[in-house]
Amino acid sequence: MSPRSNDSTRGSGQEATPPAGAPPAAKTPRPPSAAGRVDALRRFAAAARRGRGPHLASCAVLLAVAMTAGAVAVGGDGRDAARAVPGVSRAVSADVLVRGDLDTAIRSLQTHVRQQPRDFGAWAALGFAQVERARTDGDPSRYTRAERALARSLALRPGNDQALAGQAALAAARHDFAAALDHADRALERNPYSERALCSRIDALVELGRYAEAAKAAAVADRRRPGVPVFTRYAYVRELRGDVRTARRVLHRALDSAAGPADVAYVATALGNLERGQGRYDTALRHYARALAADDAYLPALEGRARAQAADGDRAGAITTLEQVVARSPLPGPLVALGELYEDRGDRAKAREQYALVDAWTALARAGGVDVDLDTALAAADHGDTAEALRAARAAWDRRRTVHTADALAWALHRAGRSAEALPYARRATATGYRDAAFLHHRGMIEKAAGQDRAARASLTAALRLNPGFSPLGARAARAALEDLEAAR
Repeated sequence: MSPRSNDSTRGSGQEATPPAGAPPAAKTPRPPSAAGRVDALRRFAAAARRGRGPHLASCAVLLAVAMTAGAVAVGGDGRDAARAVPGVSRAVSADVLVRGDLDTAIRSLQTHVRQQPRDFGAWAALGFAQVERARTDGDPSRYTRAERALARSLALRPGNDQALAGQAALAAARHDFAAALDHADRALERNPYSERALCSRIDALVELGRYAEAAKAAAVADRRRPGVPVFTRYAYVRELRGDVRTARRVLHRALDSAAGPADVAYVATALGNLERGQGRYDTALRHYARALAADDAYLPALEGRARAQAADGDRAGAITTLEQVVARSPLPGPLVALGELYEDRGDRAKAREQYALVDAWTALARAGGVDVDLDTALAAADHGDTAEALRAARAAWDRRRTVHTADALAWALHRAGRSAEALPYARRATATGYRDAAFLHHRGMIEKAAGQDRAARASLTAALRLNPGFSPLGARAARAALEDLEAAR
């Protein structure tokens, strides 16, 4: 899926060893459950509140162990291969990994590479599958396993396009978009029709803020490999440039061409996110319902439904749904959303717990090689250390100059009391035509603080007209600011 999501997004968004031999007599422990991973995050968050610096870094390593305890990483020298489903001797096709059961695919591939350790294509498929699984379960430790599997593929067949495309997807997942672009270009030199490389190239250009080039890349991909993954990215590029009508039309085209339940869930969720961002909550909820009818466990659809419920006034239903989401995948986006809903109802203790879990996740992600500066800036500006938010926002802006990093830097500067300095970045965040109520809210609050009352009224009014329920706390602040501005006239 496109980075819209999450980078959550993100929404969104989008966003898959040893020689054969008998397994040891001892039974391999099962990987921890989602609840076990969240419990490990909670223990780490509590420890982190008691100490910082080197202690925090060492705790992150221990957290990574706790999150993956019993799961045997594939790669390295080949002696730690996971024991998988017996009797599976054929590798799962890489082309269907993202459209099927990833856990089954990973187990099947692990078994296959144990039996056929020189199958470079299977190693590449396994690496990509681990990347895709990490995107859905919020476990960045999988990226190390993906890296090892992809390295094994390249050692067996140097320069093979499957592994290079997998490296592009891995780099994008770690938010190293310059590397993702390089890997994608190298893969496309080998195979100009690699869907995975074409999609990663679009993602990288979008996340580097090179929107005109991303539009060209999307057009090329649409000519070479038309289909759901390309359609959704093409739509997101159009949305970023303010062309919501075309984005909607392309997503409906993608939904019409969806081949199975996974594709239906994926595209219907993208449509739900688009409509929610335009304040069309009933329509968004219908799309999320269609996604969940196709796959009732699809977390992006559950998260989208919760956000639409909250925006439409069903705060209790939104909390219930988000609690289900974070219990399975404690990513920063849903954690902050749940914390703000708790805060909105006056439960500050529960809200603080969610914000602490964001800190825990970002520490784990850093240990897994993920650039989390944008996540840190967005969460810390409103719910953490404003100095840390500003540091992270500047670092994110230095690496990739997108509308999202411009908005994050503008808001971090404003929260640090530097609204005049923030204003050019707030304007840049809205300069492409991309219509996001949170961006307009941030711009309006910055304009108000900078003494530009007329511009502030226009921005805040536009935010609430576009998406009146964009955030339980943000929408309330926008309405209060408008009342202040009207009273001062």
